[in-house]
Amino acid sequence: MAVCTERLAYYNGKFLPESQIAVPFRDRGFRWGDGCYDMARTFNHRSFKLKDHIDRLYRSLRYLRIEVPVSPDEMAAISEEVIARNLHLLEPHEDCWIAQRISRGVDAAGDEQPMRLGPTIIVECIPLPYRSRAHLYVEGIDLLITSMRRTPPSSLSPRAKTANYLNHTLADLEVRERNPKAWPLFLDQAGNLCEGTSNNLFLVSGGKLVTPREQLVLAGVSRQTVIELADELGIPCEERDIDLYDAVNADEIFLTMTSMCVCPVRSLEGTRVRADTIPGPVTCKLQEAWIERVGCDFVNQFTRTLNSTPQVT
Repeated sequence: MAVCTERLAYYNGKFLPESQIAVPFRDRGFRWGDGCYDMARTFNHRSFKLKDHIDRLYRSLRYLRIEVPVSPDEMAAISEEVIARNLHLLEPHEDCWIAQRISRGVDAAGDEQPMRLGPTIIVECIPLPYRSRAHLYVEGIDLLITSMRRTPPSSLSPRAKTANYLNHTLADLEVRERNPKAWPLFLDQAGNLCEGTSNNLFLVSGGKLVTPREQLVLAGVSRQTVIELADELGIPCEERDIDLYDAVNADEIFLTMTSMCVCPVRSLEGTRVRADTIPGPVTCKLQEAWIERVGCDFVNQFTRTLNSTPQVT
């Protein structure tokens, strides 16, 4: 049997090459952003906290009132199958994202019956962006505050990982006009620091971690992992409102996200973070603890590519 050289994805009950998957243009995910998703990643080709990601996916689905004919356990099994069917496309030192994307389904045209009933379900495997992000581990991320405020809980809960990312997209476009290499940081409606477009924020002050309250952000699985590791290391962690004064006086700042786990921040609004090194000592401890937990040096996975391509963000 010939080995498939194209990634395979799950689409409404079938495993298909990506090029054969076509979402109808009347799908509500395409038309209205009416859906949600989640993304886990692998370490050493094994999924990490997949259950936590899928549990959050189903909380988002319940919040959006989208019924799916697939149980959480079945979704996990499908996700593992997608990983397994694509592993031959990865090098031994490479890993991938695994994403579950669900929309409410296809709208009818006028009084006609819709072409398909029920939600659209896609599970896909995505290569991690090693080369484009490698330099961030040694240089740090530059953060700029966007004028776009994070959608408040009174409008749409930020705790649901929805498919409507216009808020994030416009923030990213605005910040990149100021600095093409910078990453955006949202404020909440009260003017406190909130989160990035796909990452959570941590400050290190006096040996203690501080992060925004869960009710105002999409509380990432990576965020929770850092809180767990900090507890194991005896590093206090507090969830509270954070303002710009807190941030510019912090000893270290880092972001957590599924792809990069823990990545240092170099500056916020042009003000250099106070730590003498990038990453700072507490950030380093958390990276090392994460690496020990998963048995995979995710920092090296990225930085080993530094001399292979130009840096792009």
